[in-house]
Order: sequence, then C-alpha cells, then structure tokens
Amino acid sequence: MTHQNSIYEATVPVALCVAAILNHPAITVAEDNPGGGTQNRPTLVELLDWLGDTAYDADDECVAAGERFFDGDFLAEYEPMRAFRNARPAIFSVVHPLLGHDDADVRRTALVAAIPLIEHPLLTQHQAELADHARRLLATCTDRQHRDCVLDALRTWGHDISGLENESDIVAREHYTRLRAARAWDGNWTGGSYSDDPPF
Repeated sequence: MTHQNSIYEATVPVALCVAAILNHPAITVAEDNPGGGTQNRPTLVELLDWLGDTAYDADDECVAAGERFFDGDFLAEYEPMRAFRNARPAIFSVVHPLLGHDDADVRRTALVAAIPLIEHPLLTQHQAELADHARRLLATCTDRQHRDCVLDALRTWGHDISGLENESDIVAREHYTRLRAARAWDGNWTGGSYSDDPPF
C-alpha cells in the first residue's frame, strides 16, 4: 500500500476504505491499553496514524521536492500521488469529527492526520480551527512527533510560536537546525551533486 514514502496505485482505495470504517463500532470501541505507550494502541489510533503518515507522503513539501528532482514533471507523471491528493477532502471529512473525540490520543492523532490534508484548496478554510486544536495539544501533549508536527504547521501558517514552545521543543528545534546545516555543508563540500548512474 505504501513503502518508503511512496504512493502506489493501491494506496488510494485502501485509504478511502480505512476512512470509511473509522466510525464503525468495531473500530471506535474503546480498547484496554494498560500502561499506555505505542504498543497495542487502539485500532482507531493506528488507522488514523497510517492515514496521517500517508498524507504527509503526499503533502506539498514532498511534491515540491519531487518537482525539483524531476525537473517539473513529478506530479504530472505520478498518477497515484495525484489521485491521493484529490482524495484528501473525502478523507478529511471523516477525520474532522474525530478532532473532538473523547479520547485524547484519538484527538491528537486526528489533528496530526488533518494537518497535511487541509493543504487541499477546498480545505484551507479549516486552518484557523486546526490552529486552535494545535494550541490545545501543545498545552498538554509531551509526544515529540506530535509537538513537532503541530509546531511546524503553526509556523507554516504564519503563527508566532515563541510562547508555545517548551524547553524540549527549543532543544529539538536547535538540534534539527544543526542537522540541516550539517547536511547543507556536506552538500557544498561534495560539490552539491551526485549521480544516479553507476559507479555513483
């Protein structure tokens, strides 16, 4: 269905099927998760997590990177990616109600999944609503991935996040900045080019 951030022909029908069953009683029933953690998470959270990961694999940043690499022919030649991006409103329509779910883990995972979905032109009006949810998440959530996702989204949407970051966020941001700088330096040091042809 997906592999190494790639979208396949099977991805869209599976994603639409997953979205269609999110409200099924067999999926929404509360499951015992003693001790919490990521092991044995509720099925609803796992499915939302997969939808979110897949949506990030098809987001505007991934498309922009592909267009740069393929000289502007990436999306034109990548029909499964176009199909998934076109399906974002249908997927969002099912994820959206879960932003108000009783379970905090479901709410957080739904928010992270919704962020890349609303890049679709028909969904951008939900940005302010998701920003409110993001602020509420930041007030209580300690999950590094969730915090990074919503902070990046708020920053992209033009919000001042200086008062929303905690000490851990600042440490993580500075770490990511150093990693990006190191990669840029490596690229300059090697001449910034490589070959896809042997001997590489």
